[in-house]
Amino acid sequence: MHLVVIAWLYVALMMAVAEATNTNGTVLGAVFTFLLYGLIPVALVVYLMSTPARRRALKEREAVEREAAIRAHAASSVAPDAGGEPSADAVAPVREKS
Repeated sequence: MHLVVIAWLYVALMMAVAEATNTNGTVLGAVFTFLLYGLIPVALVVYLMSTPARRRALKEREAVEREAAIRAHAASSVAPDAGGEPSADAVAPVREKS
Protein backbone atom coordinates (compact mmCIF):
# COMPACT_ATOMS: atom_id res chain seq x y z
CA MET A 1 0.00 0.00 0.00
CA HIS A 2 2.80 2.40 0.86
CA LEU A 3 4.50 1.75 -2.46
CA VAL A 4 1.37 2.76 -4.38
CA VAL A 5 1.04 5.96 -2.33
CA ILE A 6 4.69 6.88 -2.91
CA ALA A 7 4.43 6.12 -6.63
CA TRP A 8 1.25 8.18 -7.06
CA LEU A 9 2.73 11.14 -5.19
CA TYR A 10 5.84 10.89 -7.38
CA VAL A 11 3.70 11.00 -10.54
CA ALA A 12 1.73 13.96 -9.21
CA LEU A 13 4.98 15.73 -8.31
CA MET A 14 6.34 15.17 -11.82
CA MET A 15 3.09 16.56 -13.26
CA ALA A 16 3.51 19.63 -11.05
CA VAL A 17 7.13 20.06 -12.14
CA ALA A 18 6.07 19.80 -15.79
CA GLU A 19 3.40 22.43 -15.14
CA ALA A 20 5.85 24.78 -13.44
CA THR A 21 8.58 24.45 -16.10
CA ASN A 22 6.28 24.73 -19.11
CA THR A 23 6.37 28.05 -20.95
CA ASN A 24 2.63 28.54 -20.44
CA GLY A 25 2.61 27.07 -16.92
CA THR A 26 2.79 28.79 -13.55
CA VAL A 27 4.03 27.84 -10.12
CA LEU A 28 0.54 28.40 -8.72
CA GLY A 29 -0.80 25.97 -11.31
CA ALA A 30 1.87 23.48 -10.27
CA VAL A 31 0.87 23.77 -6.61
CA PHE A 32 -2.79 23.20 -7.44
CA THR A 33 -1.87 20.32 -9.74
CA PHE A 34 0.03 18.62 -6.91
CA LEU A 35 -2.74 19.26 -4.39
CA LEU A 36 -5.69 18.27 -6.58
CA TYR A 37 -4.09 15.32 -8.40
CA GLY A 38 -1.78 14.07 -5.68
CA LEU A 39 -2.08 15.01 -2.06
CA ILE A 40 -5.85 15.29 -1.52
CA PRO A 41 -6.86 12.08 -3.38
CA VAL A 42 -4.08 10.06 -1.77
CA ALA A 43 -4.98 11.31 1.70
CA LEU A 44 -8.62 10.40 1.11
CA VAL A 45 -7.79 6.91 -0.17
CA VAL A 46 -5.39 6.20 2.70
CA TYR A 47 -7.98 7.37 5.23
CA LEU A 48 -10.71 5.19 3.71
CA MET A 49 -8.45 2.15 3.38
CA SER A 50 -7.34 2.36 7.01
CA THR A 51 -10.90 2.42 8.39
CA PRO A 52 -11.05 -1.34 9.13
CA ALA A 53 -7.74 -1.18 11.00
CA ARG A 54 -8.97 1.74 13.09
CA ARG A 55 -12.19 -0.12 13.93
CA ARG A 56 -10.25 -3.24 14.91
CA ALA A 57 -7.95 -1.22 17.17
CA LEU A 58 -10.94 0.49 18.78
CA LYS A 59 -12.62 -2.87 19.49
CA GLU A 60 -9.39 -4.27 20.96
CA ARG A 61 -8.99 -1.22 23.20
CA GLU A 62 -12.61 -1.52 24.38
CA ALA A 63 -12.13 -5.23 25.11
CA VAL A 64 -9.00 -4.51 27.15
CA GLU A 65 -10.82 -1.79 29.10
CA ARG A 66 -13.77 -4.11 29.69
CA GLU A 67 -11.40 -6.85 30.98
CA ALA A 68 -9.72 -4.35 33.31
CA ALA A 69 -13.08 -3.17 34.64
CA ILE A 70 -14.20 -6.76 35.27
CA ARG A 71 -10.95 -7.56 37.08
CA ALA A 72 -11.19 -4.40 39.18
CA HIS A 73 -14.80 -5.18 40.09
CA ALA A 74 -13.93 -8.77 40.98
CA ALA A 75 -11.03 -7.64 43.17
CA SER A 76 -13.13 -5.07 45.03
CA SER A 77 -16.12 -7.35 45.67
CA VAL A 78 -14.40 -9.59 48.21
CA ALA A 79 -16.37 -10.28 51.39
CA PRO A 80 -15.48 -7.85 54.20
CA ASP A 81 -14.50 -10.58 56.69
CA ALA A 82 -12.33 -12.53 54.30
CA GLY A 83 -9.48 -12.26 56.79
CA GLY A 84 -10.51 -15.49 58.47
CA GLU A 85 -11.49 -13.92 61.79
CA PRO A 86 -14.81 -14.84 63.39
CA SER A 87 -17.60 -12.39 62.85
CA ALA A 88 -18.55 -10.16 65.72
CA ASP A 89 -21.85 -8.58 66.66
CA ALA A 90 -22.58 -5.40 64.80
CA VAL A 91 -23.71 -3.71 68.02
CA ALA A 92 -21.71 -4.11 71.20
CA PRO A 93 -23.72 -5.39 74.16
CA VAL A 94 -24.77 -2.77 76.70
CA ARG A 95 -23.63 -3.39 80.28
CA GLU A 96 -25.83 -2.44 83.14
CA LYS A 97 -24.40 -0.45 85.98
CA SER A 98 -24.45 -2.18 89.29
